[in-house]
Amino acid sequence: MFERFASAARAAVEDARYEARRRGDRRIGSEHLLLAVLQDDDLARLADIDAATARQAADRLDRAALEAIGLSLGEPRGEGPTPSAAAFRLTPGAKAVIQGALGNATAEKARAITTRHLLLALLERPLPDPAASIFAELHVDRDALHERLVAGS
Repeated sequence: MFERFASAARAAVEDARYEARRRGDRRIGSEHLLLAVLQDDDLARLADIDAATARQAADRLDRAALEAIGLSLGEPRGEGPTPSAAAFRLTPGAKAVIQGALGNATAEKARAITTRHLLLALLERPLPDPAASIFAELHVDRDALHERLVAGS
């Protein structure tokens, strides 16, 4: 599945697994892919957000969602137990991002899928997708970022 991925894009998917584990999730979602892609300094600069800022936004969104149903998360406790590798499957949103990245690369006639293609696909996710919610929480102008990414191709 990942044979067309450039090494940095492949590494981003692996980093997304780490993000999922850090957040205590058993599946890799679009939010984990976004946090991993923002580890790329050039993309973070273009987006005008870094992974740490996006991570804080994701944590705030999680807390707000839990508080909305009457639960309090308390203070973060660090990483939980490490689920087995089999536990890390992609959510439907993350699968859509991978497919979107493939579509973006194909449209550009690129030989490999890059982290830029992943970020372009993440920008296409509609609310209430977790990545779209993070963009909204951080007031990212997704159309402007899309234009900057396309211009930089």
